[in-house]
Amino acid sequence: MNAEHDPAFDRAHGALLGLAIGDALGMPTQSMPRDLVRARYGRIEDFVDGAADQPIAPGMAAGSVTDDTDQAMIVARLVADGDGGIDPHAFAAELIAWEQVMVERGSLDLLGPSTNAALAKLQAGAPIEETGRYGTTNGAAMRIAPVGIAHTPGERLLDAVVEASRVTHNTGLGISAAAAIAAAVSAGVDGADVPGALAAAATAARDGESRGHWVAGGSIAARLESFRAQARRLGTAEFATFLYEVVGTSVQSQESVVAALLLVERGADDPFAALCTAASLGGDTDTVAAMAGAVLGAVHGAAAFPAAAVHRVLAVNALEPAPLARRLLAVRRSSTEMMR
Repeated sequence: MNAEHDPAFDRAHGALLGLAIGDALGMPTQSMPRDLVRARYGRIEDFVDGAADQPIAPGMAAGSVTDDTDQAMIVARLVADGDGGIDPHAFAAELIAWEQVMVERGSLDLLGPSTNAALAKLQAGAPIEETGRYGTTNGAAMRIAPVGIAHTPGERLLDAVVEASRVTHNTGLGISAAAAIAAAVSAGVDGADVPGALAAAATAARDGESRGHWVAGGSIAARLESFRAQARRLGTAEFATFLYEVVGTSVQSQESVVAALLLVERGADDPFAALCTAASLGGDTDTVAAMAGAVLGAVHGAAAFPAAAVHRVLAVNALEPAPLARRLLAVRRSSTEMMR
Protein backbone atom coordinates (compact mmCIF):
# COMPACT_ATOMS: atom_id res chain seq x y z
CA MET A 1 0.00 0.00 0.00
CA ASN A 2 1.24 3.50 -0.82
CA ALA A 3 2.39 5.03 2.46
CA GLU A 4 0.77 8.37 1.61
CA HIS A 5 -2.65 6.63 1.38
CA ASP A 6 -2.09 4.26 4.28
CA PRO A 7 -4.37 5.13 7.24
CA ALA A 8 -2.06 3.40 9.71
CA PHE A 9 0.90 5.44 8.49
CA ASP A 10 -1.15 8.62 8.76
CA ARG A 11 -1.95 7.81 12.40
CA ALA A 12 1.63 6.76 13.23
CA HIS A 13 2.91 9.97 11.64
CA GLY A 14 0.18 11.91 13.44
CA ALA A 15 1.34 10.53 16.80
CA LEU A 16 4.88 11.83 16.30
CA LEU A 17 3.63 15.16 14.95
CA GLY A 18 1.18 15.58 17.83
CA LEU A 19 3.91 14.86 20.36
CA ALA A 20 6.18 17.52 18.86
CA ILE A 21 3.42 20.12 18.44
CA GLY A 22 2.19 19.68 22.01
CA ASP A 23 5.75 19.84 23.29
CA ALA A 24 6.44 23.08 21.39
CA LEU A 25 3.19 24.70 22.54
CA GLY A 26 4.07 23.91 26.16
CA MET A 27 7.72 24.98 25.88
CA PRO A 28 7.27 28.64 26.99
CA THR A 29 5.08 27.79 30.00
CA GLN A 30 6.84 24.68 31.36
CA SER A 31 7.65 24.72 35.08
CA MET A 32 5.68 27.93 35.59
CA PRO A 33 2.77 28.39 38.01
CA ARG A 34 -0.65 28.85 36.49
CA ASP A 35 -1.11 32.38 37.83
CA LEU A 36 2.05 33.53 36.03
CA VAL A 37 1.02 31.79 32.81
CA ARG A 38 -2.37 33.48 32.90
CA ALA A 39 -0.93 36.90 33.73
CA ARG A 40 1.68 36.74 30.99
CA TYR A 41 -0.10 34.87 28.19
CA GLY A 42 -3.76 34.57 29.09
CA ARG A 43 -4.40 31.42 27.08
CA ILE A 44 -1.78 29.93 24.77
CA GLU A 45 -3.30 29.88 21.27
CA ASP A 46 -0.17 29.44 19.16
CA PHE A 47 3.59 28.97 19.48
CA VAL A 48 5.32 31.55 21.67
CA ASP A 49 8.97 32.40 22.32
CA GLY A 50 10.46 31.34 25.63
CA ALA A 51 10.81 34.46 27.80
CA ALA A 52 14.19 35.52 29.15
CA ASP A 53 13.15 34.34 32.62
CA GLN A 54 11.68 31.02 31.45
CA PRO A 55 13.08 28.55 34.03
CA ILE A 56 13.91 25.77 31.53
CA ALA A 57 13.86 27.31 28.05
CA PRO A 58 14.91 30.97 28.32
CA GLY A 59 14.96 32.68 24.96
CA MET A 60 14.00 29.60 22.93
CA ALA A 61 12.33 30.41 19.61
CA ALA A 62 8.60 29.88 19.20
CA GLY A 63 7.91 26.38 17.91
CA SER A 64 10.99 24.83 19.54
CA VAL A 65 10.62 21.38 21.05
CA THR A 66 12.14 20.23 24.33
CA ASP A 67 13.45 17.02 25.88
CA ASP A 68 10.12 15.25 25.32
CA THR A 69 10.49 15.22 21.54
CA ASP A 70 14.27 14.85 21.53
CA GLN A 71 14.13 11.74 23.71
CA ALA A 72 11.14 10.28 21.87
CA MET A 73 13.14 10.50 18.65
CA ILE A 74 16.02 8.67 20.36
CA VAL A 75 13.59 5.92 21.39
CA ALA A 76 12.12 5.81 17.89
CA ARG A 77 15.50 5.27 16.26
CA LEU A 78 16.58 2.63 18.75
CA VAL A 79 13.28 0.72 18.51
CA ALA A 80 13.37 0.81 14.71
CA ASP A 81 16.99 -0.34 14.68
CA GLY A 82 16.23 -3.05 17.24
CA ASP A 83 13.22 -4.54 15.42
CA GLY A 84 10.92 -3.43 18.23
CA GLY A 85 13.33 -3.92 21.12
CA ILE A 86 15.57 -1.41 22.82
CA ASP A 87 18.96 -2.16 24.31
CA PRO A 88 19.08 -0.49 27.75
CA HIS A 89 22.81 0.19 27.65
CA ALA A 90 22.58 1.77 24.20
CA PHE A 91 19.60 3.81 25.39
CA ALA A 92 21.50 5.00 28.46
CA ALA A 93 24.46 6.00 26.31
CA GLU A 94 22.20 7.94 23.95
CA LEU A 95 20.57 9.82 26.85
CA ILE A 96 23.94 10.71 28.37
CA ALA A 97 25.21 11.93 24.99
CA TRP A 98 22.02 13.98 24.45
CA GLU A 99 22.41 15.73 27.80
CA GLN A 100 26.06 16.52 27.06
CA VAL A 101 25.03 18.21 23.83
CA MET A 102 22.45 20.24 25.77
CA VAL A 103 25.10 21.28 28.32
CA GLU A 104 27.47 22.34 25.55
CA ARG A 105 24.71 24.49 24.04
CA GLY A 106 24.13 26.15 27.39
CA SER A 107 20.62 24.71 27.57
CA LEU A 108 18.81 24.19 30.86
CA ASP A 109 16.68 21.47 29.24
CA LEU A 110 18.43 18.49 30.80
CA LEU A 111 17.49 15.01 31.99
CA GLY A 112 14.63 14.72 34.45
CA PRO A 113 15.08 13.69 38.09
CA SER A 114 14.35 9.96 37.74
CA THR A 115 16.38 9.60 34.55
CA ASN A 116 19.32 11.58 35.90
CA ALA A 117 19.45 9.56 39.13
CA ALA A 118 19.19 6.26 37.26
CA LEU A 119 21.97 7.07 34.81
CA ALA A 120 24.24 8.20 37.65
CA LYS A 121 23.72 4.79 39.28
CA LEU A 122 24.39 3.02 36.00
CA GLN A 123 27.65 4.91 35.51
CA ALA A 124 28.61 3.99 39.06
CA GLY A 125 28.26 0.30 38.19
CA ALA A 126 24.75 -0.55 39.39
CA PRO A 127 22.96 -3.29 37.39
CA ILE A 128 20.19 -2.29 34.96
CA GLU A 129 17.62 -4.07 37.14
CA GLU A 130 18.34 -1.65 39.98
CA THR A 131 19.04 1.70 38.31
CA GLY A 132 15.40 2.64 37.81
CA ARG A 133 13.93 1.16 40.97
CA TYR A 134 12.79 4.56 42.30
CA GLY A 135 11.78 6.20 39.01
CA THR A 136 8.18 7.35 39.35
CA THR A 137 8.13 10.53 37.27
CA ASN A 138 6.84 10.90 33.71
CA GLY A 139 10.13 10.56 31.82
CA ALA A 140 9.34 7.10 30.48
CA ALA A 141 5.80 8.06 29.50
CA MET A 142 6.79 11.25 27.69
CA ARG A 143 9.06 9.38 25.24
CA ILE A 144 7.16 6.09 24.89
CA ALA A 145 4.92 6.90 21.89
CA PRO A 146 7.29 5.23 19.35
CA VAL A 147 6.95 1.94 21.26
CA GLY A 148 3.18 2.22 20.87
CA ILE A 149 3.60 2.70 17.13
CA ALA A 150 5.93 -0.30 16.82
CA HIS A 151 3.70 -2.78 18.69
CA THR A 152 0.06 -3.80 18.60
CA PRO A 153 -1.89 -3.68 21.88
CA GLY A 154 -1.39 -6.58 24.26
CA GLU A 155 1.24 -8.42 26.26
CA ARG A 156 4.03 -7.87 23.74
CA LEU A 157 3.47 -4.14 23.90
CA LEU A 158 3.62 -4.20 27.70
CA ASP A 159 6.86 -6.20 27.56
CA ALA A 160 8.31 -3.62 25.17
CA VAL A 161 7.24 -0.79 27.50
CA VAL A 162 8.98 -2.51 30.41
CA GLU A 163 12.12 -2.93 28.33
CA ALA A 164 12.11 0.74 27.32
CA SER A 165 11.43 1.90 30.89
CA ARG A 166 13.65 -0.44 32.90
CA VAL A 167 16.85 1.61 33.00
CA THR A 168 15.19 4.78 34.36
CA HIS A 169 11.62 4.03 35.54
CA ASN A 170 11.55 0.42 36.69
CA THR A 171 8.62 0.89 39.07
CA GLY A 172 4.96 0.02 38.94
CA LEU A 173 4.08 3.71 38.67
CA GLY A 174 6.62 4.53 35.97
CA ILE A 175 5.74 1.49 33.89
CA SER A 176 1.99 1.92 34.39
CA ALA A 177 2.25 5.52 33.17
CA ALA A 178 4.29 4.62 30.11
CA ALA A 179 2.03 1.65 29.34
CA ALA A 180 -1.04 3.89 29.40
CA ILE A 181 0.37 6.29 26.79
CA ALA A 182 1.88 3.53 24.64
CA ALA A 183 -1.36 1.53 24.61
CA ALA A 184 -3.48 4.57 23.73
CA VAL A 185 -1.13 5.38 20.84
CA SER A 186 -1.08 1.75 19.70
CA ALA A 187 -4.88 1.52 19.77
CA GLY A 188 -5.08 4.75 17.78
CA VAL A 189 -2.73 3.40 15.11
CA ASP A 190 -5.02 0.38 14.89
CA GLY A 191 -7.97 2.69 14.19
CA ALA A 192 -9.50 3.17 17.65
CA ASP A 193 -11.50 6.28 18.43
CA VAL A 194 -10.89 8.32 21.59
CA PRO A 195 -13.03 6.10 23.88
CA GLY A 196 -11.26 3.02 22.51
CA ALA A 197 -7.83 4.55 23.02
CA LEU A 198 -8.66 5.55 26.59
CA ALA A 199 -10.01 2.08 27.35
CA ALA A 200 -6.72 0.62 26.09
CA ALA A 201 -4.81 3.12 28.24
CA ALA A 202 -6.72 2.17 31.38
CA THR A 203 -6.24 -1.57 30.81
CA ALA A 204 -2.52 -1.21 30.12
CA ALA A 205 -2.04 1.11 33.10
CA ARG A 206 -3.64 -1.49 35.34
CA ASP A 207 -1.53 -4.31 33.87
CA GLY A 208 1.65 -2.24 34.22
CA GLU A 209 1.16 -1.72 37.95
CA SER A 210 2.47 -5.21 38.71
CA ARG A 211 5.66 -4.75 36.69
CA GLY A 212 8.90 -3.37 38.10
CA HIS A 213 9.55 -2.44 41.72
CA TRP A 214 6.68 -1.52 44.01
CA VAL A 215 6.48 2.08 45.17
CA ALA A 216 3.70 3.83 47.04
CA GLY A 217 1.42 6.01 44.95
CA GLY A 218 -2.10 6.34 43.65
CA SER A 219 -3.16 4.04 40.83
CA ILE A 220 -3.02 5.75 37.44
CA ALA A 221 -5.84 3.56 36.12
CA ALA A 222 -8.07 4.23 39.15
CA ARG A 223 -7.39 7.96 39.10
CA LEU A 224 -8.15 8.13 35.38
CA GLU A 225 -11.49 6.37 35.70
CA SER A 226 -12.51 8.37 38.78
CA PHE A 227 -11.53 11.75 37.33
CA ARG A 228 -13.11 11.07 33.92
CA ALA A 229 -16.54 10.98 35.50
CA GLN A 230 -15.95 14.30 37.27
CA ALA A 231 -14.28 16.01 34.30
CA ARG A 232 -17.18 15.35 31.94
CA ARG A 233 -19.46 17.53 34.07
CA LEU A 234 -17.19 20.58 33.95
CA GLY A 235 -17.22 23.56 31.62
CA THR A 236 -14.07 24.68 29.85
CA ALA A 237 -12.70 27.01 32.53
CA GLU A 238 -13.65 24.70 35.38
CA PHE A 239 -12.03 21.77 33.56
CA ALA A 240 -8.67 23.57 33.33
CA THR A 241 -8.82 24.49 37.01
CA PHE A 242 -9.71 20.89 37.88
CA LEU A 243 -6.68 19.58 36.00
CA TYR A 244 -4.29 22.01 37.67
CA GLU A 245 -5.65 21.94 41.21
CA VAL A 246 -7.10 18.44 41.62
CA VAL A 247 -5.59 16.08 39.05
CA GLY A 248 -2.21 17.83 39.06
CA THR A 249 0.25 18.76 36.33
CA SER A 250 3.56 17.99 38.05
CA VAL A 251 6.26 15.63 36.77
CA GLN A 252 4.76 12.85 38.87
CA SER A 253 3.25 10.17 36.64
CA GLN A 254 -0.01 9.78 38.49
CA GLU A 255 -0.69 13.49 37.94
CA SER A 256 0.60 14.45 34.49
CA VAL A 257 -0.28 11.24 32.64
CA VAL A 258 -3.84 11.31 33.96
CA ALA A 259 -4.13 15.01 33.06
CA ALA A 260 -2.92 14.26 29.53
CA LEU A 261 -5.44 11.46 29.02
CA LEU A 262 -8.29 13.63 30.34
CA LEU A 263 -7.25 16.25 27.79
CA VAL A 264 -7.43 13.58 25.09
CA GLU A 265 -11.06 12.98 25.97
CA ARG A 266 -11.83 16.70 26.14
CA GLY A 267 -10.05 17.29 22.82
CA ALA A 268 -11.73 14.55 20.81
CA ASP A 269 -13.34 17.11 18.48
CA ASP A 270 -10.59 19.77 18.51
CA PRO A 271 -7.16 18.26 19.22
CA PHE A 272 -5.17 21.47 18.69
CA ALA A 273 -7.38 23.38 21.14
CA ALA A 274 -6.80 20.64 23.72
CA LEU A 275 -3.04 21.05 23.34
CA CYS A 276 -3.41 24.81 23.76
CA THR A 277 -5.34 24.13 26.96
CA ALA A 278 -2.52 21.86 28.14
CA ALA A 279 0.07 24.53 27.38
CA SER A 280 -1.94 27.09 29.37
CA LEU A 281 -2.30 25.02 32.54
CA GLY A 282 0.99 25.66 34.31
CA GLY A 283 3.23 22.94 35.69
CA ASP A 284 4.83 20.37 33.39
CA THR A 285 2.97 21.79 30.42
CA ASP A 286 5.28 20.63 27.65
CA THR A 287 5.09 17.01 28.78
CA VAL A 288 1.34 17.00 29.42
CA ALA A 289 0.74 18.51 25.97
CA ALA A 290 3.26 16.17 24.30
CA MET A 291 1.61 13.04 25.71
CA ALA A 292 -1.89 14.26 24.85
CA GLY A 293 -0.70 15.23 21.38
CA ALA A 294 0.78 11.81 20.71
CA VAL A 295 -2.50 10.08 21.55
CA LEU A 296 -4.69 12.57 19.68
CA GLY A 297 -2.42 12.33 16.64
CA ALA A 298 -2.60 8.54 16.72
CA VAL A 299 -6.40 8.62 16.86
CA HIS A 300 -7.03 11.39 14.31
CA GLY A 301 -3.96 11.27 12.06
CA ALA A 302 -1.84 14.17 10.88
CA ALA A 303 -4.87 16.22 9.80
CA ALA A 304 -5.74 16.70 13.48
CA PHE A 305 -3.32 19.63 13.56
CA PRO A 306 -3.27 22.84 11.50
CA ALA A 307 -0.94 22.62 8.52
CA ALA A 308 0.76 25.84 9.60
CA ALA A 309 1.54 24.38 13.02
CA VAL A 310 2.96 21.22 11.48
CA HIS A 311 5.14 23.21 9.09
CA ARG A 312 6.38 25.53 11.85
CA VAL A 313 7.47 22.77 14.22
CA LEU A 314 9.15 20.72 11.52
CA ALA A 315 11.00 23.73 10.14
CA VAL A 316 12.13 25.26 13.45
CA ASN A 317 13.49 21.95 14.73
CA ALA A 318 14.61 20.38 11.44
CA LEU A 319 12.44 17.38 12.31
CA GLU A 320 11.60 14.59 9.86
CA PRO A 321 9.26 12.22 11.71
CA ALA A 322 7.70 10.62 8.63
CA PRO A 323 10.62 8.24 7.87
CA LEU A 324 10.71 7.14 11.51
CA ALA A 325 6.94 6.57 11.48
CA ARG A 326 7.33 4.33 8.41
CA ARG A 327 10.14 2.35 10.03
CA LEU A 328 8.21 1.88 13.27
CA LEU A 329 5.12 0.81 11.37
CA ALA A 330 7.22 -1.70 9.40
CA VAL A 331 8.36 -3.21 12.73
CA ARG A 332 4.73 -3.42 13.85
CA ARG A 333 3.65 -5.17 10.66
CA SER A 334 6.60 -7.55 10.66
CA SER A 335 5.85 -8.56 14.25
CA THR A 336 2.18 -9.08 13.42
CA GLU A 337 3.08 -11.31 10.48
CA MET A 338 5.39 -13.41 12.66
CA MET A 339 2.58 -14.06 15.13
CA ARG A 340 0.24 -15.42 12.44
